Amino acid sequence: MLVYEGVKSGFINDVDLNLITDKILTRFKEVFHRSTGESEINSWRESMLRMRGVLADNEIPDNAGVAIEFNIPHTSNRIDFLLSGYDKNKKNSIIIIELKQWTHADAVPGKDGVVSTVTGKALREVTHPSYQAWSYASLIDSYNQEVYDRNVGLHPCAFLHNYELTDNDPINSEQYRDYINAAPMFGAKDFEKLRDFIKRFVTEGDDKEGLYIIENGKIKPSKMLQDSFSSVLKGNKEFVLIDDQKVIFEEALRIGINAHIHNEKNVLIVEGGPGTGKSVLAINLLKQFLNRSLNSFYVTKNSAPREVFKAKLKIDKMSGLNNLFKGSGSFYDCEPNSFDVLIVDEAHRLNKKSGLFSNLGENQIKEIINSSLFSIFFIDENQRVTLKDNGSIDEIKKYARYYNAGIHKMELKSQFRCDGSDGYLAWLDNVLEIRETANFDLDSKYDFKVFDDPNELRKAIEEKNRINNKSRLVAGYCWNWISEGKNKSDVFDITIPEYNFGMSWNLGNSSTWAIDKESVNEIGCIHTCQGLEFDYVGVIIGDDLRYENDHIVTDYTKRAKTDQSIKGINKIAKEEGIEEAQRITDSIIKNTYKTLMTRGMKGCYVYCTDKKLQEYLKNR
Repeated sequence: MLVYEGVKSGFINDVDLNLITDKILTRFKEVFHRSTGESEINSWRESMLRMRGVLADNEIPDNAGVAIEFNIPHTSNRIDFLLSGYDKNKKNSIIIIELKQWTHADAVPGKDGVVSTVTGKALREVTHPSYQAWSYASLIDSYNQEVYDRNVGLHPCAFLHNYELTDNDPINSEQYRDYINAAPMFGAKDFEKLRDFIKRFVTEGDDKEGLYIIENGKIKPSKMLQDSFSSVLKGNKEFVLIDDQKVIFEEALRIGINAHIHNEKNVLIVEGGPGTGKSVLAINLLKQFLNRSLNSFYVTKNSAPREVFKAKLKIDKMSGLNNLFKGSGSFYDCEPNSFDVLIVDEAHRLNKKSGLFSNLGENQIKEIINSSLFSIFFIDENQRVTLKDNGSIDEIKKYARYYNAGIHKMELKSQFRCDGSDGYLAWLDNVLEIRETANFDLDSKYDFKVFDDPNELRKAIEEKNRINNKSRLVAGYCWNWISEGKNKSDVFDITIPEYNFGMSWNLGNSSTWAIDKESVNEIGCIHTCQGLEFDYVGVIIGDDLRYENDHIVTDYTKRAKTDQSIKGINKIAKEEGIEEAQRITDSIIKNTYKTLMTRGMKGCYVYCTDKKLQEYLKNR
């Protein structure tokens, strides 16, 4: 969807007559049914003046197509500026230009494609301009059938017209090199360089033909995307379906295909506990729906499962396959049935609101169902671990009924984690007093041990990890994250002084902490490991879980101040009473430790800061 379109000569005339901003704003209101803030209007005014200066070159054809604010179909992403024409081989060619008004930015160590800069009157972490431009081109190339079939050349770049870029500038550093090579950056003194870039790919005007192609191309996964994803799954034993996984897979496929044929909205809820193979099933369904040319995506709230799957599948960061993985906050402003299939993993972690400040949209479940003809929700309600976790079967059914969608519910039961032991999971529920079960004592081949010394626990996990890098230490969030962003291995967050024990929360890229080679030397939390699995997991249980008067006791006041999972609980305690706050957090804390203690395929080793809890677990 194009907000403004024309040719170069008309664009220059609109700028010269001071009409460009009004034309963009008027059309913006028509397209998006809303206005926009003064800051965006001012950015249009300034950026279009700069682009007018760039295009004032006789060698750039007057009838080259110009588009401003192109809304990429089925997303909330907008491309700032497009220029279309033919290249020297008479092939359709489109320049994608990301415009920035920044004057300074800093690199963010350990975070791929992320920089920090002042925007919206505050210092924020945002995507690197080259990454942004490249990712938009990649998304169009992967999902616009006309662009792909006609082999339209897409040439992304970034124009930071107020920024005096230098070779040693932080955002020119080596960590961003791949993205800068794919989408060059041009600064305040690079007008001539940007002109040369444009003239290299647009030698003849096309009277907006390229703009028509990009706006009207059918949105579906390209054959290249389908083949690429099939190839990364081929022969990967981790993604083989067995038992009830296969049964649900075939039924989900049937429902999805029928929904597409009959254009009828459907919702499938797949309930399954830890280790029942929800994520493996989700990835297989993504592959099959893509192979049927259905516009499909894998969705999670947390980035960790997405990034780990991409790493396991060896998906290159510059590959279009990255576009298949989306965050749950991507759908708040989508049109109805924008997608054929949305496959939502870890649906219990969905929030009501989206956005960095939880100020966008209404309800993520509602928005996902609205956006997709067929929505699949993989859920385990006993893994809701923060105050914001809003995903529940009742909520899904409520919004499915709201949209008159067919509702289907299935259950995954086969246990692939915890050495295939349903007995261990039932015992854990009993021990943590989540629910009463017949499994009072642990009678299982699953390797469960309680350690008296955290250093011994660490040694045991390190020894297991030497086998195949599949063992990790995790902890309850009872220690402040003082090392965050410092990248210093000698800054210890989790300290137990009586044992001279000290370790840090994960220092590097938290999204791939579960598989990074050195992360056995760091401690993960619920947010870096939920939805993932190891061979062995070592769990440090903090003071928020204790054993008193023959019962498990939870204490939210022992959580770290830097813990965002119960942010707002003090307000609830003040307004509704401490008992209500305790009731709410009791399940969060118990669910957190159950989730941590079920990450290990072969074993779980535990240390407790509360000695009574330690003895209780030993006795059980």
